[in-house]
Amino acid sequence: MSYGGNVEDGLFLEEMTKGEKLSYHCDICKKSFSRKGYLTTHKRIHTGEKPYHCVICGKTFPDCSYLTAHKRIHTGEKPYRCDICGKLFSQKCNLTAHKHLHTGEKPYDCDICGKSFTQKCSLTTHKHLHTGEEPSHCDICGKTFTRKGHLATHIRLHTGEKPYHCDTCGRSFARNIVLSIHKRIHTGDKPYCCDICGKSFTQKGNLATHVRLHTGEKPYHCDICGKSFTQKGSLTAHKHLHTGEKPYHCDICGKSFPGSSDVTKHKRIHTGEKPYQCDICGKSFTHKCNLTAHKRVHTDKKPYHCDICGKSFTQKGSLTTHIRLHTGEKPYQCDICGKSFAVNDTLIKHKLIHRGEETHP
Repeated sequence: MSYGGNVEDGLFLEEMTKGEKLSYHCDICKKSFSRKGYLTTHKRIHTGEKPYHCVICGKTFPDCSYLTAHKRIHTGEKPYRCDICGKLFSQKCNLTAHKHLHTGEKPYDCDICGKSFTQKCSLTTHKHLHTGEEPSHCDICGKTFTRKGHLATHIRLHTGEKPYHCDTCGRSFARNIVLSIHKRIHTGDKPYCCDICGKSFTQKGNLATHVRLHTGEKPYHCDICGKSFTQKGSLTAHKHLHTGEKPYHCDICGKSFPGSSDVTKHKRIHTGEKPYQCDICGKSFTHKCNLTAHKRVHTDKKPYHCDICGKSFTQKGSLTTHIRLHTGEKPYQCDICGKSFAVNDTLIKHKLIHRGEETHP
């Protein structure tokens, strides 16, 4: 027996019986089905039997159609294409739900309040508000989830399990969607394009953030100092400057940071990783911004101009430092003698004088 279905919750059995005579009954829960094969598969929910095994990862399933759909996680196969936007899906039910976004159709109605939804799982989650049904709890940290699938993904944060592996570089991920996005690094696929400047991105969220550079929109505001940001993560990291909180730690040297991206960048000091390579000369860099600045050496592009003297620079930081020659600003102060400097590197060199005084009284 083979048929397309929803691997996540098995709701396809219910859908398949619509409009057919329900002649086969489950003697455990009394649910009825139109075909004997559907009843056989359903009973495995009660017995826990999962006779179909994935030869790649060992995961087991109660029906062969579940296994077929699951294998697409490993192969990356997405046989279902949206004929409106071209987006691909590994399961037919996901394509059906996706199409509702284009049509605006919301076929799933709450029989209590009448609210409509594009997906059945969204309706199920919504109904918890009315029934007061207890959500799923994480036994480790106590966090609650309305869907068991979300709980399973969350638990991997605690266990460190990363079952999805990149077959190109071997890197592992806790979620399949993150693996799919990661693979675009290798393929060069950037499906999200800015219709203002033409720049392309691997993730939809990155495009949304980029567009704000054109619009000037900064929707995330600090309630302490009023500063605004284009990204929520930037606001979160900024707030740590006010609180002094540094919740992200390097597991190699123990140094703490206000943002998770700061730890990722810092660790490259230990690993020597330089993931950003110049496609012109082959030179590699630890940070993307350094690669961007480096490429201007080849193009001789200097996009940052001093509006006082007209001098141009390849990097914004260099322009900021240069402007201090005009303004006389010296924001870096020695906490030992009080002397101030325009550049942080100069302050660091200056402090060596004091260290010498300590070692040679």
